[in-house]
Amino acid sequence: MIDAHFHIWRQADLPWLVGPMQPRIFGPYEPIRRDYGIEEYLADCRPAGVTGAVYVQANWAPARALDEVRFVADAGRSSGFPIAIVAYADMLAEDVRPQLDALAAEPTVCGVRMQLHWHDNPLYRFASAPDLALNPTLQRNVARLADYGWSFDLQVFAGQMAGAAALAEACPGVTFVLQHAGMLEDLSPAGIEAWRHGMDMLARRPNVVSKLSGLGTFLRRNDAAHIGFVARETLGLFGPQRCLFGSNFPIEKLWTTYADLAAAHRAAIDHLTPADRALVLEGTARAVYHLND
Repeated sequence: MIDAHFHIWRQADLPWLVGPMQPRIFGPYEPIRRDYGIEEYLADCRPAGVTGAVYVQANWAPARALDEVRFVADAGRSSGFPIAIVAYADMLAEDVRPQLDALAAEPTVCGVRMQLHWHDNPLYRFASAPDLALNPTLQRNVARLADYGWSFDLQVFAGQMAGAAALAEACPGVTFVLQHAGMLEDLSPAGIEAWRHGMDMLARRPNVVSKLSGLGTFLRRNDAAHIGFVARETLGLFGPQRCLFGSNFPIEKLWTTYADLAAAHRAAIDHLTPADRALVLEGTARAVYHLND
């Protein structure tokens, strides 16, 4: 199994883990306001059968994006994990290429994430505006990822998915990895329908894949029924060849163990054929992040 979304960190390096507690989308987080190193991650994930993992940037100070990559790459060289890194770059810079060139010095970098999610609820808000996906500078910079063979990890809510679909259409040479299956946070009938409609728009763009990760974020528990619902809906739209598993550890460690999380995800795809289960748990991640290159 490949874990396509995890983090490690030193507390002192992350602005949101030092100083006063800052509200976060996943609620109170006192238990993870500490170092979470590669050794602890391996102790968490290996019993669940994880054989490889992709690190996704954890919001170090933006000016230290290269330091973050070096820290994670050093962990990879000493432990064999991670096998690839999704780094941060400021896609609103006039020309992002100097940042990308610096990141490319580390050969395990395979993509970029700059979080675009914005919500009416300030606790769920991260980006500076709801429509950054339509920003011409951002679109131009994201399109440049194709020159590096890198993906873009796309993080938006349902109300932003039309703009996200337009971004994917404007950058046909880039693979977009939708974070957390579109972050379904409104479980009312209207909220689910809006999410489903947005997911359908994204699924119609052949360069968008969906990550089955972070599904406990708004429930703040490991809910097998919810994971099963989101997985079935997402698989029905994208297909197994465009879905991939991610743990979002140590965030999900706030309410579950890795073994229980992995078990819930395996149960959610138990209706698939063995070949399709293998795609969701490993094959898609290997293709999207070029893990066999």
